[in-house]
Amino acid sequence: MSGYCRQVIGFLSWDLHIGWLVLGGIAMVAMVVLPRILHARPLSVPIIYVAVGFAAFSLSGELRGPRPLGIGFDSAAIEYATELIVIISLVGAGLRIERRPGLIRWNSVWRLLAIAMTLSILAAIGLAGVLLGLAAAPAILLAAVLAPTDPVLADDVQLGRPGEGDDERDEVRFTLTTEAGLNDGLAFPVVHLAIAVTTAGVAGSLLEWVAYDVGLRIALGLGMGLALGAAVNVFGNRTGEFFRNQTSEGLFSLGATILVYGLTEVVNGYGFLAVFVAALVRGAGDDDYRRNAHDFIEQIESILVAVALLAFGAVLSEGILDALTWPGVAFAVLFVFVVRPVAGWIALIGRPMPGRERIAIAFFGIRGLGSIYYLAYAANHADFGGALPEVWAVVSLTILLSIGVHGISASPLMRRLDLRRDEETPAGDDTRDLESKGFTP
Repeated sequence: MSGYCRQVIGFLSWDLHIGWLVLGGIAMVAMVVLPRILHARPLSVPIIYVAVGFAAFSLSGELRGPRPLGIGFDSAAIEYATELIVIISLVGAGLRIERRPGLIRWNSVWRLLAIAMTLSILAAIGLAGVLLGLAAAPAILLAAVLAPTDPVLADDVQLGRPGEGDDERDEVRFTLTTEAGLNDGLAFPVVHLAIAVTTAGVAGSLLEWVAYDVGLRIALGLGMGLALGAAVNVFGNRTGEFFRNQTSEGLFSLGATILVYGLTEVVNGYGFLAVFVAALVRGAGDDDYRRNAHDFIEQIESILVAVALLAFGAVLSEGILDALTWPGVAFAVLFVFVVRPVAGWIALIGRPMPGRERIAIAFFGIRGLGSIYYLAYAANHADFGGALPEVWAVVSLTILLSIGVHGISASPLMRRLDLRRDEETPAGDDTRDLESKGFTP
């Protein structure tokens, strides 16, 4: 069968750019149709796109997918493409959040960032050393790129359209959305630590890393996000007559997002963090803007994600998993099924919420395109030697597992949680609203 498919494909006038155009067009059309077909079914759009990308590039002798382990165009293209996707996904996540920040109101989020993320990184470093025998730098890198949950592929477990997500009552979606928005920026210090260790060693890098990469650059990211988000608000409010439709408000939001990211990176702050914070500031209290901007951003994101998922399938067809060993398989399985769920459960101990919600938050630590960006960035900025093929293989398998397991389980499990919450919270009962803010009745 495979040989027959190759003959058919070979008969057609394929070349690299025409093949990508055809697949890209199919991806964009299917991104509109597939969510409706797959609604309420235990199958997700990302699974299908990765499978199609893998099949198309495996069966064709003309089409070639990106090669992360190469040098030059492929390596840079992967970094920049995934960077743009994460930026756009972060602003979309930020616009969905309506709950005002606070120590109590965001308690579950702070717990995941401070406890679950730290435990996941430490556990991953330990497993990388014990199971894979990696040296310090590649072990830290592997932990760092898998540390953040993904704002790109987590649509089924994130808040819905602004004004419809009801994040005061939906603690699970609120927590997972906000965690994914913030931990992308917070993972960057650990990536920079791995890069620094390749040249200076752990002892020589630690003090500078804490002061600069952890302290100063996080502060700059937060500060630039707050300041630029407020500045964009002032400009938008004074010129509001220009923004009377989804397209104009969406373009304004997209342009402002890229500007916030670029200016923050110019001053060496964390652009991902600034983009998410600016989206929170920009969307506060303006329902019409949030909805219009979100809908436009979501359309752009859908197009980019569709092509990126096909490309990930193409990367798999290029043999990125060839360096995978059985210890690497064990690492990926343990990270998806043990490390994140246990770390998330520990982080939420003492938080007043039903056990089923704690399990859902702990389990749905989706890994995806953000991990690919961090790994491509690190590979383009430091030499990790012979360990890099194995790191790429383990990360790719972890993402593949996450797309499969979380994609199949997200829709039915979240629907069940919604039904239970609706049954237990009669209309007009604000008990769950109080619990979501950290209070018990």
